[in-house]
Amino acid sequence: MSTQALRAHLQTFFSAGVDAADPAQLIRRTVRAEHTHLNVHIGSHTSTFPLQGHVFLIGAGKGAGRMAQAFLPVLGERLTGGVVIVPQIVPKDAQLRLDPLSTVHGEHPLPGQGSLRGGKELMALLAHRHPSDLICFCLTGGASSLLVQPVPGVSLEDKLAVNRLLLASGADIQAINTVRKHLSQIKGGNLARFASPATVLSFILSDVIGDDLSTIGSGPTVADPTTFQDAWDILENYDLLTAIPSSVERHLAQGLSGLAEETPKPGEAAFSNVHNFLIGSNSLALEAAACAARQHGCTPEILPEPLDGDTTQAARAFARQIRTRLSKDLNDKRPVCLLAGGETTVHVTGKGKGGRNQEFALVVAQELHNESGWALLSAGTDGIDGPTDAAGAFVDGNSLHRAHEKGLDPQAVLQNNDSYALFAALGDLFQPGPTGTNVMDMKIVFIAPLEG
Repeated sequence: MSTQALRAHLQTFFSAGVDAADPAQLIRRTVRAEHTHLNVHIGSHTSTFPLQGHVFLIGAGKGAGRMAQAFLPVLGERLTGGVVIVPQIVPKDAQLRLDPLSTVHGEHPLPGQGSLRGGKELMALLAHRHPSDLICFCLTGGASSLLVQPVPGVSLEDKLAVNRLLLASGADIQAINTVRKHLSQIKGGNLARFASPATVLSFILSDVIGDDLSTIGSGPTVADPTTFQDAWDILENYDLLTAIPSSVERHLAQGLSGLAEETPKPGEAAFSNVHNFLIGSNSLALEAAACAARQHGCTPEILPEPLDGDTTQAARAFARQIRTRLSKDLNDKRPVCLLAGGETTVHVTGKGKGGRNQEFALVVAQELHNESGWALLSAGTDGIDGPTDAAGAFVDGNSLHRAHEKGLDPQAVLQNNDSYALFAALGDLFQPGPTGTNVMDMKIVFIAPLEG
């Protein structure tokens, strides 16, 4: 099979996974309005909520716009108003229309003035809520950066400084969000506390390993199990306490001494009228990609454990999985499609341009250099990999040879975190554009059986 045909297959499988996690389709399958009630269908269970007061539609995240768009015809004239915070980049549906909602464009992966404006507008909308009101909240990955309202005394610039330090340190999303929650008036269950006593229905698309609701978007409507002590320990473990702004250190210290209010914990009254619904995840995307692979004559295999931790170590372990399957003499002689999901982290030490998926692909290419019979697409389901316009990259057993022919040194590229430049030179970037969803990353490998 030609390289072009292989990549077409990989892209088809990726697209099937992304389509299955389309936020608009998930909302259409989940929510129905009937007369004076809103019905929410999750699996075989249906929950019913009265539509007797004001109805607000709010949202934040990379897929929140498409979720809200699907919600609008469901609520119809019952809708009182709403605010949705989405990225500045245009999703795959360039004709996204959210009238009569207010659409605010925030910044990602680091918050900006748009993110701050979105937080203020959302809190102003809900300031006069009543017990009979219903608030429908569309939440997807990216909300941690897009929806921002720092605690008093901590500026946006100070919070940005902390985010940059954590992102560069290689801290995972759980650690980053623990710190974010304790610097926010919205995250870590604080939105639920603010919206009480109204009823809140959160429709959540997971972009985290294990689908921990308290981690997705930093859990605005979920009780927070983490503490000020946890946030302090994370900064200390990554040797960042001396680097963070004094306002942040002061606020965390106040929290440790009981002078600043903790995030709301399980069992608090603020959550008595809060209902969190998980409507989509990485596993949903992987199953759909596997189904597409089967339809194209492949034998799909989904790795049971998600990929996480250090990108280089995860890529090396994944390469060993590929090598094991390359060594097998398959009885049916059909290609194998190996699939894995998750999200790894890159400890940035260089000054180049890239992302975790591009680095992952390059490390796999190093590990399987000159081994034939395989091709890999490593990509983010949101269509974005790091601060680049690529979702990831394609590699195969010939990738490093082609790089060397162009005078490129893959090891030097990795040391400078400059994988984008290498894949751009090879024409191997995967650039589908923003997809409008976000359920972490997918690794899709086409493995041809050995002859014999």
